[in-house]
Amino acid sequence: MPLPRDFRLFWVSDAVNQFGIAVYTFVLPVVAIEALDASAFQVGVLTAAGTAAFLVIGLPVGVYVDRVRKRPVLVWSAVGRGLVLATVPVAAWLGALTFGHVLAAALVAGVLTVFSEVASQAYLPTLVERDGLTGANGRLVSTQQVARLSGRPVSGPLVQFLGSANAVLAITVSFLVSALLLRGVRTPERAVERRERALRAEMAEGLRFVFGHPLLRPVVFCTTWFNLTNAMWGAVNVLFLLRDLALSTTVAAVLLGVGGAGGALAGLVAGRLARFGQVRLVWLSLLVTQPLWVLVPLAERGWRVALFAVATLVTSAGVVVYNVAQVSLRQALCPDRLLGRMNASVRFLAWGAMPVGAVAGGALAEWVGVRNTLWIASVGMLLSVVWVLLSPLRSMRDLPVITSVERHG
Repeated sequence: MPLPRDFRLFWVSDAVNQFGIAVYTFVLPVVAIEALDASAFQVGVLTAAGTAAFLVIGLPVGVYVDRVRKRPVLVWSAVGRGLVLATVPVAAWLGALTFGHVLAAALVAGVLTVFSEVASQAYLPTLVERDGLTGANGRLVSTQQVARLSGRPVSGPLVQFLGSANAVLAITVSFLVSALLLRGVRTPERAVERRERALRAEMAEGLRFVFGHPLLRPVVFCTTWFNLTNAMWGAVNVLFLLRDLALSTTVAAVLLGVGGAGGALAGLVAGRLARFGQVRLVWLSLLVTQPLWVLVPLAERGWRVALFAVATLVTSAGVVVYNVAQVSLRQALCPDRLLGRMNASVRFLAWGAMPVGAVAGGALAEWVGVRNTLWIASVGMLLSVVWVLLSPLRSMRDLPVITSVERHG
């Protein structure tokens, strides 16, 4: 079935945007480590800054997104992210770059990411019919993984040839290109319902829907627990590769990009895997892949560095299939009028756990060491599947049928 023109534009725009994110989320910690001699705790705080905004403004942003058209939000958030990150190399040229500046740039970029992520998932059902959401999400997630696969390895040479601060400038262009592509989308959005209800009441409605739904609740708990422990892992993985294993930035970037290969392949076949049961994939995808996380802290210089690559390759594939399945499940179950608030509530919890995990990872690394922190995080990620295994999802195969009345609230 041919994809609509506007979805293709949205798809390419998202891929370019994800490429930029893949590069800058690797390069900013490298700037802190190499140019500013940041400690493990500071790197953890910097990693947390990228998602901390979900805890602070995630819920009100969901209300805002439900009240406005989504495409303009996606455009100005992309442009804003590019402009904010461009201040890092400018400060470096002036000899005024500090850890506080890098941290502030990460925080502001994180705020704009909240608007972008919430609006993006609420916008997709405008471009694709409901029965095409699994395939569309599979394509989006697959290209996100390809962007990460290409973005991370590109990051290392960019840092080596341009310097870490200048490498940040090189990737701000991707956000501007993403915004230009979005401006070409012409599909009209549904008229936004005018509401006079208080902000708190609308935020509460989104949370009640998420926590009150017997199928969404375990998915949210599973995703939140995984993100918490994955953020602990993410806060120290660059330190582990650069300091504990003494690898070059190029090799470290390639290793961190390997996971994108498994994710890209998984995204391409996620739609076909749905024949085993779309709901079943939510728990099965994690059960058969996540145990390999325990290989990461066993990595050493030499041939054992391959353990890191194998672990991230397989686990990333599992996470991508899980995300395609659970995002499609959420979009299919949620009434249109609640899409923004539902996505924001999920992001508030699931992404809000990430800065907590990142700070905890940095603190644990100072206390028990980087490798022991990786052990704790790996076991935590492995256990995330328990939430969905012990839920009604375990006995289901496919999505329940949603009526038109339920769809439109």
